[in-house]
Formats: sequence, structure tokens, C-alpha cells
Amino acid sequence: MVKITCFGEILWDVFPTHKKIGGAPLNVASRLQSFNQNVTMISAVGKGENGVKIMQYLKDCGINTSCVQVHDEYKTGKVKVMLNDKGSASYDIKYPRAWDKIRLTEVNKKAVKSSDAFVFGSLVARDDSSRNTLYSLIELAKYKIFDLNLRPPYYTKDVLFHLMDKADFIKFNDDELFEVCKYMGSKFNSLEQNLMFISEKTNTKHICITKGSHGAVLLYDNKLYYNSGFLVKVIDTVGAGDSFLGTLISQLLNNINPQKAIDFACAIGALVAQSEGANPVLSKSEIDAFINPC
Repeated sequence: MVKITCFGEILWDVFPTHKKIGGAPLNVASRLQSFNQNVTMISAVGKGENGVKIMQYLKDCGINTSCVQVHDEYKTGKVKVMLNDKGSASYDIKYPRAWDKIRLTEVNKKAVKSSDAFVFGSLVARDDSSRNTLYSLIELAKYKIFDLNLRPPYYTKDVLFHLMDKADFIKFNDDELFEVCKYMGSKFNSLEQNLMFISEKTNTKHICITKGSHGAVLLYDNKLYYNSGFLVKVIDTVGAGDSFLGTLISQLLNNINPQKAIDFACAIGALVAQSEGANPVLSKSEIDAFINPC
């Protein structure tokens, strides 16, 4: 078991017919906890039923909520999710919300200092308050895991470059990789060339690129590892990449072979994509049957 702190947005994903608890860092935390890791969440909710339900969900998952702040003046996060005919999602992210105003406290500083890894994304940096808290906490972390979540218009090149420079592990999807490499002046066309370009520019030895239904590529200590994906009927893609990352982190931080780690993470991401919502409960028997079908 490793100790991991996740920082950022916790919110309600509101679909046309229902709503689900989500937010990329929460999704990562939830999947990590499902593999029995020791997980703390740093975020904020508003007062009222929506915040209470999220707090109860985190506690029911076994996630430490001592660093989740409750704000009087800001509402709990909400995102309107639109799905196309292939299940791919687009988002209308309400602003400002409680998670935009995460305060720096002695409690969350202690949590980060005592953790084996610190997970954060780019969306939480859209507001000065949470961004400044993030920048302070990064300096205290042993191993920094940056999950890009490019949600226009909520990011800037300067913030992305700063967070990449601080990170020990960076996770992109393929579209994000090419977009960021273009910002940085890459002249390369292939995914692998641009992955190595980012590694060199940011001095980062651990980088993962997800490719949707086509799997993922992992750079780990100067070696590339591949998985070509799993064929599933997609219900929605919300949270699939987050569960992939949570699974991959869980495996790698527990010293599982990187090839086995990326294979297992891709399987979990596929299982989530064929389920409704970001955080479906996946039993060991269900996972085993999917990876090793009769």
C-alpha cells in the first residue's frame, strides 16, 4: 500500500437524464482506493445537499476527507456533460465553484509532505486561489503526477509549462500531446517523437499517452511500453482516462512491471468506458473475466 494525495475538482457530472459524482482528481482517487491504496483528497465543496453527498461518497469509498474544505460562499462544482453518438463527452464547466477556491492550510501541507505521490491536473489551475495553493503544495511533494485536462478556455500555455516542468510523471491523451508539442515548437509528426520531445524539454522520464480505443504508450525510465487497447461497446467515455491513470499509478508505485501495469490500466479504462458514469464499481471477478476471457 502506498500513500497518495489527489488535488483538484470534485463535482457533479450532470448528464441529460441523470447526474453522477465526478471530477478527474476524484475519479483518480476513487480508482486508487478501489485497489486499497491510502488516498487523501484535497478539494472543496459548498454547503448543502450536493456537497454533503460528495463528502459521504468519499467517506464510503474510504478516501480521507480531512483536507476537503466546506465553503459558505461558493457552490459545489457542477459540469453539464454532452455525449455524442459515439459516447464521447464535451463539457460545460460552471464557474466559480468551491473547488476553485481551495485554501492552503497546515493540514493539506502535512498530507502532501507525508505522501508517496501527489496527483493534480490542469483544470484546477483556472482560478488564482486554487492555482496558488497548488503551486505551494507541489514544492512539498516527493513524486508529482500531472494529468493534463485541457478544457478550453480554462488553461494557459504558461501554466501548462510550469506544471510540466515541476512534474515527475505526465499523462496526456494523444490530442493533448500534439497540441502541447505544437505550443512548444515541435517539428515532429509521430506520437513517439513528440513524446520523447516532451521528455527532453521537461526532463521527465515518466510519461503516458492514452489513445482512446487504441490503448496507450508509456515511457518509463527510457523504455517505451505499448498496449493496443480493448474492443468494447462504449456507453460513455467520462472518467475512463481517470480510472486508467489511477490504475497505472497504483501498479507502478507498487513496483509492478511497467508492461503489466499499462496492460491492466488499459483494461480498467475499457471497462469504465463500457459502463455508465466515471466511477463504476468493478469486481475482481469482472476484471479477471475481461482480461482473461474463456
